[in-house]
Amino acid sequence: MKLRSIIFLSLFTLAVACQTDKTDDQFTTEGIEFDVEAVGGTVNRVIKSNARWIASTDNAWITVSPANGRGTTECKFIVDSALTTKPRRGVVRIENLDTWEHKEVVINQKGFDYTIEVEQAEVELANYDRLDARWFDVTVRSNVDFEVDIPDDAAWLKSSRHTLDLNRGARPRTTTVRFNWDINTMPSERLAQVVFRPKEDVNLARQDGLNVAQQAAEPIIPDSRAGDSVALLSISRTLQTLASWDASQPMTMWDNVVLWDESMEGCTPEKVGRVRKAEFYFFNIKEPLPYAVKYLTAADELYFFGNTNTFLLNLELGDDIAELTQLRRLTLGSYGLVSLPNSLSALKNLEHLNLCSNNFQKVPQVLTKENFPRLRTLILNANQRSLVSDLSNSIREDLGGFMDEPTFPEHLLKWDLDTLILSVNYLQGQLPTFEDDDSVPYYTQEEIDAVDSLPQILVDRRIKKVMPSCKRFSINHNRLYGMLPDWLLYHPALDMWLPQVLVFPQEGRAKNGTLAIFDNEPANMNYYYDVYTTKKRPTAEEDEE
Repeated sequence: MKLRSIIFLSLFTLAVACQTDKTDDQFTTEGIEFDVEAVGGTVNRVIKSNARWIASTDNAWITVSPANGRGTTECKFIVDSALTTKPRRGVVRIENLDTWEHKEVVINQKGFDYTIEVEQAEVELANYDRLDARWFDVTVRSNVDFEVDIPDDAAWLKSSRHTLDLNRGARPRTTTVRFNWDINTMPSERLAQVVFRPKEDVNLARQDGLNVAQQAAEPIIPDSRAGDSVALLSISRTLQTLASWDASQPMTMWDNVVLWDESMEGCTPEKVGRVRKAEFYFFNIKEPLPYAVKYLTAADELYFFGNTNTFLLNLELGDDIAELTQLRRLTLGSYGLVSLPNSLSALKNLEHLNLCSNNFQKVPQVLTKENFPRLRTLILNANQRSLVSDLSNSIREDLGGFMDEPTFPEHLLKWDLDTLILSVNYLQGQLPTFEDDDSVPYYTQEEIDAVDSLPQILVDRRIKKVMPSCKRFSINHNRLYGMLPDWLLYHPALDMWLPQVLVFPQEGRAKNGTLAIFDNEPANMNYYYDVYTTKKRPTAEEDEE
C-alpha cells in the first residue's frame, strides 16, 4: 500500500514538474507585425515571458520602452515621423536571455503624401485701412516648396517671400505667407483666387487654395457736391491727417476748404457749391496721393504739406491727380516724393507748382515748359534729406537736393518763369553762360531804345537775355562755384531778387571738393546801380535791413 502511494505521489510530482517547465518556457509577443502612419506614433504590445528578455533594433526611428525586462510586460513601440514620401520597414528583435530564443516584430510605416494645406481658405477684407494695417498672414503646411500664384487681374494683392525649411526630408512643415493689399477704389467687390503651386513636378494628394474677397468702396458720385464731400473725407482718412472734418456739418463750415460761389472769377453754374480749394496739413502716409483726389474735378487749387518723417521716404505721386486738368495751383510740399509721373503733363492749365521739401535726386523730367505752357511759378527749394556741408567727404549718395544733377539744370533757366526757387539744395558746378547757345538771344538795341529802364551795357557787353520775365529767383545755399555770368550780374530784376541773400551765398563744398563760392561775387550792389541809373539806390539803413 505504501509502495503504491509512493509511486502515485512520484508520478504526480513528475507531472506537475513537467507542467511547470512548460509554463516557464512561455515566450510570445502580442502581434508580430503592425502598420504606423507617416506622422509616427506609439503602439502598445504585450511581451509574455517568465524569463528575462531584451528588445533591440537597428532602426534609429524605432524606440522600445522598456527595452528589457522579466516576465510579462506591456511595451511601447515608439515610431518617429517619416522623413520621405517612400514607405519604410523596420524590425525589432526580442530575445529570451535564458534560452536565446528570439521573436521578431515588424513595423511598416507609410511615407508622406505630397500636400499643400492652407489653414484658412477664406479671407474677407475691408475696402480701406491704413497702410501699416493692410496685410494678413496665412499659415500653410506643406512638404514641398511652393510658389504663390496670384491672378494677373488681382494686382491689388501681393505676397511676400516665405521660407519653408525641408532640410530633414518630406515631413510637412508649417510656414507663414504674408499678403499685402491695396485700397479698393471701385464700388464693387473684388475677388482673388490664390493658388499655391509646387516648385517640383510631384503628385499632390491635397492642394488647398485661398479665396480673398474685398469689400466694395463707398461710391463717390462724380462731378457733384456730394461727391466732393465724400472725396475730401476719403482723402483725409487715407492721409491720416491730424485733424479731419465733421461729416455731420456742411462743407461751408469745414476748415481749409473753399467752395465756389457766383461772385468768384471763373465760376460757372455747375461749379457753384463745389470745392474750389482744399488744404491738407500734417499727415502720415507712405504711398501715392489718395485715389479720391481725382474726384475733385472743380478744384482750382490743392495744397498738401507736412508728411511724417519726410526725409526717410521714397514716394511716388501716382497718376490720379493727373485727371484734374482744370487745376491752376498745386502744392505737394514735404511729402517724401522722389519722382513725378509723366502723366502730370496733362495739367496744362497749371500756373503755380510748389514741390518744396521733397527728396528729389534729380529734377523730374516732366518739368519742362512744353509740358506746362501756362506755368509761371516753380518752387523746388529745400529738397535735402539732411544737411551735409562737404559733399566730397560724405559717404551718403541719397541726400536728395538734386544731388545727381551733373550740371546746373539749364532748361529751368530757359523757361522764363515769373518765379523760380531753387534754394537750399545740392546743385553743383557753375552757372551756365549760354554764350554758345543760339536758342538764348542777346538783348537788342531796339529793346534798349524801347524801354528807358534798360541800360546800354546790356547791348554793349552782349549780355544774354535769360529769364527776362523773372521777378523772383533764388539759388542760395547750394554747392555752386565759379564765375557769376553777366546775364545774372546785370539782370534787370537782380535788385528784386535780393541777390546778397538769396542768390550769391553758397555753402560747403561740391562732390569734387571745390569750395562753393562765386569767384566774382560783388562786395555790394553799387556797380549795379551805377548802370541802372533809373533804379533807386537803397540807403545804408535799407541795405542793412
